[in-house]
Amino acid sequence: MASLLSRTLHLASVFICLIVIASFTVFAVNQTSSASAHQQEVLNDEVKPSTAAVSAKAGASARSPASHESALHEAIDEASKTFTSPFDGITAGWSSEWLIRSANLGLALIVYGFGLGYLARLIRVRL
Repeated sequence: MASLLSRTLHLASVFICLIVIASFTVFAVNQTSSASAHQQEVLNDEVKPSTAAVSAKAGASARSPASHESALHEAIDEASKTFTSPFDGITAGWSSEWLIRSANLGLALIVYGFGLGYLARLIRVRL
């Protein structure tokens, strides 16, 4: 019984950590590729630097993020939001999306990765 509980906690720990890491990775790739594309447009003089900020804001509001995401990406993001929602109180006043996502990743790895992993080992040793 204890072995089953320990194994279940360990698998849950690994699963949650993989979900949160995948969500952060997809976020980072999307952010860097869109920044790279925008910078290339500015450098190629397709968008004038003085109007670059205006067109970037207009483009971001014109296309919704959900419309370009796959079903798998949406499922990963929703699961990640569920697992990191307990940390929303810590990151509530922060303005940088990178900082919020990084903090959520770190906290999730500490709580779910280390915490559940430690609990699983503790149960296996004690019982």
